[in-house]
Amino acid sequence: MKRSEINRVIARALACFQTHGWALPPSPQWDVTDFGLGDFSRCGAVLVNLTLEKEYSEKLIYLTCRQTIPCHGHRKKKEDVIARFGAFSIQVWFGDPKKWDRGGVLQINNKKKTIASGAVFHLIAGERVTLEPGVYHAFWALGEEAILGEVSTKNDDLHDNFFTDPKIGRFPAIEEDEPPLVRLTGERTSSRDKHAKRHPTASTKASSG
Repeated sequence: MKRSEINRVIARALACFQTHGWALPPSPQWDVTDFGLGDFSRCGAVLVNLTLEKEYSEKLIYLTCRQTIPCHGHRKKKEDVIARFGAFSIQVWFGDPKKWDRGGVLQINNKKKTIASGAVFHLIAGERVTLEPGVYHAFWALGEEAILGEVSTKNDDLHDNFFTDPKIGRFPAIEEDEPPLVRLTGERTSSRDKHAKRHPTASTKASSG
């Protein structure tokens, strides 16, 4: 992604948050991705990490019309995805869609339902779906804009996102064509990983403290 595009979509997301009363914390942790596919308007998201604790995490997600977060699952993370403003559709599978076609039990608005694998649901503001580890899912906005919330157990974007499309990468490559409004979470994560590879002893000391 070009830095100018990242700056533009952050500004648009921020305007939407402000319009609909979502005040962000000081120095919010921004995360913008096109999943390495190069078509942000079709497949991408703007996310804000509100808290990333060892026990739990919370995010806001901004999507525009028909913009999709592609099919993926988590081995460890359990999450609620909540419509905070607008509406979204979500498609779920109870295992890797390429290998699994049996149905299962899904909790929607705190009520458990038996559904078919591959089913699609539409959720409006205030509604939520609970996704257990191993439940693959893809979701997209309905209407011009949507704000989603995510409340989950520990979030690990580097090691606990499993996409069905092998071309997908969680964080984008960035072309620097203008100064950044903010540095993204993925940039800081990549910098830490590179430092750890160059200085394994220092990394071990830091993690043990």
